Amino acid sequence: MTAKPNAVRDLVDADRELALLRELIQAASRGPGVEPLAEAAARMITAATGTDVCFVHVLDDAEQSLTLTGATPPFDSQVGKIRLPLGQGVSGWVARVREPVVIIHDKEDDPRYLPFESLRGSDFTSMVSVPMETEPGGLVGVLNVHTVERREFADRDVELLLVIGRLIAGAMHQARLHRQLVARERAHENFVEQVIEAQEMERRRLAGDIHDGISQRLVTLSYRLDAASRAIGEGSEAAEQLGLARELVDLTLQEARAAIGGLRPPVLDDLGLAGGLASLARSIPQVAVGLFIDVDLADARLPDHIEIALYRIAQECLQNVVKHAGATNASLTFSVSEDVARLEIVDNGVGFDTFEHPLGGDEMGGYGLLSMAERAEIVGGRLNIRSRPGSGTAVTATIPLPSVPVHST
Repeated sequence: MTAKPNAVRDLVDADRELALLRELIQAASRGPGVEPLAEAAARMITAATGTDVCFVHVLDDAEQSLTLTGATPPFDSQVGKIRLPLGQGVSGWVARVREPVVIIHDKEDDPRYLPFESLRGSDFTSMVSVPMETEPGGLVGVLNVHTVERREFADRDVELLLVIGRLIAGAMHQARLHRQLVARERAHENFVEQVIEAQEMERRRLAGDIHDGISQRLVTLSYRLDAASRAIGEGSEAAEQLGLARELVDLTLQEARAAIGGLRPPVLDDLGLAGGLASLARSIPQVAVGLFIDVDLADARLPDHIEIALYRIAQECLQNVVKHAGATNASLTFSVSEDVARLEIVDNGVGFDTFEHPLGGDEMGGYGLLSMAERAEIVGGRLNIRSRPGSGTAVTATIPLPSVPVHST
């Protein structure tokens, strides 16, 4: 590497400063990534200041240490590998004190200097380290430039680097905020997945307890009642009471099996959301004579927690149709387009006034509507309800999908 003999003030005129500003703006507009911005800034700064290498150290989210986030070749391979606690080394000192440091020669004699073998500090003689700050004084990181040959950095050189640091800091601060927001959104998604998974595990446990406990005992009780009825014979009052008890046991067993299916429908595990919704639609006419349900279902797989939420919404909504709508026709539609999953259930029933009976009201299955809205919201979606008296009801759930490809079966 060959140092340029001219001082920075001779190399950087107004036109060059303007060109540098344009390049920094273009780099910042390419995207919210911290690393690409730091890498681009390092290359621009060496070209603009006539220095040999540039290191961009960014303050971590905990504001306890600096991480090498951008560097000119060949040191770009060390990005992410160099960490420096605040107060240690020249960069750590600059970050803590927020004042520039200029070292013309003999870096090793400076008590603040902390060499990193991978950064080959002994190859460079002079350096400037300046804080990168945003208004009103928030520290984002530290900017370092080095030269192989000895260089007498003037006050204007340092001021230029401070100005560049402030220009970079604003864009980098926004990039850091974006990174933190993405991390928080992902943490929220993970939390939602864990909550729904815990709920479903508890539902499975309850379903298993009902199946292995209550249902089996009811079956045994049914056999005992049959045996008792045969032993007594027909025609007696006792036989009549045993027959009524047998009917009650059968009814209770049906309800127990329905409860098991409601707690954890096996079809959702076996066939996915489309198969689960189709099975759900087929089961409704069995309890609502005269109700026809038309289905249009995309055969796409979604993350488990989203499939469960949409299935529960459909389950709750169809139950409301059976209980309250008085409908003869309904449609169940599930579609996936781009990054959104959409579930819509429309019926031709009696409808209701959404102003008089908002979510959470007691009438028209309000609790069910509130439950559906909460299920949509917990996975980052929303529930929309359109209804008028005498004009039926349309319930639409839209759920944004994470940025991973969905798999079609």
